[in-house]
Amino acid sequence: MTDPGAVVAGVMRREHGRLMAALTRVTGGDLHAAEDALHHAVVAALEQWPRAGVPDNPAAWLMRAGRNKAIDAARRATTAQRFADHAERDVPEPPPDDDLIGDEQLRLICTCCHPALALDARVGLTLRAVCGLTTEEIARCFLLDPRALAQRLVRAQRKILEAGIPYEVPGPAELPARLDAVTRVIYLVYTEGYAATRGDHLVRTDLCVEAIRLAETVADLAPDDAEARGLVALLHLQHARRHARVDARGRLVLLEDQDRSSWDRDAARSGALALRRAMRCPSPGRLVLQAAIAWEHVRAPSASDTDWTEILALYDLLIQVEPTSVVALNRAVAVAMARGPRAGLDALAALDGDPHLERGHLLAAARADLHRRLGETVDAARWYRVALDRVTSGPERVFLEERLIGVEGS
Repeated sequence: MTDPGAVVAGVMRREHGRLMAALTRVTGGDLHAAEDALHHAVVAALEQWPRAGVPDNPAAWLMRAGRNKAIDAARRATTAQRFADHAERDVPEPPPDDDLIGDEQLRLICTCCHPALALDARVGLTLRAVCGLTTEEIARCFLLDPRALAQRLVRAQRKILEAGIPYEVPGPAELPARLDAVTRVIYLVYTEGYAATRGDHLVRTDLCVEAIRLAETVADLAPDDAEARGLVALLHLQHARRHARVDARGRLVLLEDQDRSSWDRDAARSGALALRRAMRCPSPGRLVLQAAIAWEHVRAPSASDTDWTEILALYDLLIQVEPTSVVALNRAVAVAMARGPRAGLDALAALDGDPHLERGHLLAAARADLHRRLGETVDAARWYRVALDRVTSGPERVFLEERLIGVEGS
């Protein structure tokens, strides 16, 4: 028997962004009203489907229920009457197939990424709308305090409505001002799919595929922008490794231990082609450099053949244009691989006290791994425990627990 609750959860996991995009159009760009309408649609489904049965197209049912809720709410609020008029006039009933929205998600992303909003608010709003991430999960992506981020998101939602920021894909003249935020958002959407912050599954293929589609759409809108092309390259090159990231039991497999014969060569070729096109554009930046790093991994026939000296050189360039904590952490790992674990630990020491990295598990996990490689099992075990206190992903927790058992038993 079909479990209605499981069906609702699955639809929300796969279709949250599409549903939010459509409902935001219904509400005339009011993100809060769209979220409220979708919430009420989910509640209605959980109440009705156990009695009436799961509909043939659950996503379309939720879309219709959310649309009706949004229109009813607008009718009751005289100050929002124009949203109801707009919805009834311009928004058709959803079609009966799964192609509910088309490129409404790109409209939503561009609205959230308006330059009038602070960059972290732009990206945070879109992650919540497109991915359905909670404020806590978004804060973890940004390595920020959840309460402070929540306040920023509320202010940003209010500003979109009060400033009348249009719900549209900007034209050629306006697009460049939004490209940086748009590409950051799409990359973070992909990252959440490639390494989910919560849950029992490391990879969410639906988010990965959707992020790639959005990246390619943006690149078509800005064909001469190196970063738009670089994003396409980066996502394809990372996507090429997706099947090898977990084993048959769903456990995390590190890059150096992955079965490279299972890598998707078609995705790798698509990434390489996009990278070549990006390198021909003027002013390659952070995404092109990240794609070049990904290409070094993909083109190496084995882990031992990886050119870590070249990767470190690319990180040295990347940290100049993107001096973030995460880039610094990844560069330190590259130092360890190019020059040895002790040099890597020295590089990590420079990140001590970083408030962003201290909230997550990656810095502690990197320290633990380098101590393990040096045979310093006591220090390794100590840092694995710190990482375990901070990790939220199920597969990553299992991996760290196994590593801790390994060093404690050696």
